[in-house]
Amino acid sequence: MTAVVVTGGTRGIGLGLARAFLDRGCRVAVCGRTAGSVDRALAELDAGDRAVGLPCDTSRRDQVRALWETAAGTFGRIDHWINNAGVSTARRPLWEQSPEQLDAVVSANLLGVLHGSAVAVAGMRAQGGGTVWNMEGLGGDGRAVPGLIAYGSTKRAVTYLTDALARELRGTPVRAAHLSPGMVVTDLLVRDYPPEDLARAKKVFTILADRVETVTPWLADRVLAGTANGGRVAWLTRRKAAVRFATAAFRQRDPFGEGP
Repeated sequence: MTAVVVTGGTRGIGLGLARAFLDRGCRVAVCGRTAGSVDRALAELDAGDRAVGLPCDTSRRDQVRALWETAAGTFGRIDHWINNAGVSTARRPLWEQSPEQLDAVVSANLLGVLHGSAVAVAGMRAQGGGTVWNMEGLGGDGRAVPGLIAYGSTKRAVTYLTDALARELRGTPVRAAHLSPGMVVTDLLVRDYPPEDLARAKKVFTILADRVETVTPWLADRVLAGTANGGRVAWLTRRKAAVRFATAAFRQRDPFGEGP
């Protein structure tokens, strides 16, 4: 039975992925920042001994190692490790961001992926194989969005990190790959928008965004199918985005509500 670790698996895309993997017969380990968030996620997943969880600050190597040891000790091996945990700052110019906000974003989005990748690769080399998936996001493709400098910078770094890690893993039984969910409706997507800006942004979101429950089953299927070392699994490709814009006038989409 395939075993998967999803960091930040207690909410949003992470929780959606955990649920999708469980629906496909996998065993899943999740982590969150607090014991309460982990307990709530496990209760919601309701998967018995096929799901385990642990509070974990992914910027701490010792806590990430404890997550690996818990998951591997419970399931015997880990086939896929998904570095999904991440946070964002308020949408403000860089000079208005507090040091604490910047530290939190870099710690979760970059240090967390570095430590997660290091721990997972070491464990997978010892067990004879596996795949580390690093979650991409806005900024990873070079787009610059005012107000999201810290978040975008970390995601740009994660793209480099994954490409470089794949090169280091050549000739080994372990692979590193990119996982790109596209624009997904979570609290991070609409956080801290001024009302007048949110109204304009939602016009784009209505065209490009998707719900967690739409995207995560598709991503789970592709993760389980596997990809080449250094490969990319992407939901919202440039071609798909172009088609959506071209056909927007003829389609009714409501990713924020209950419509199709």
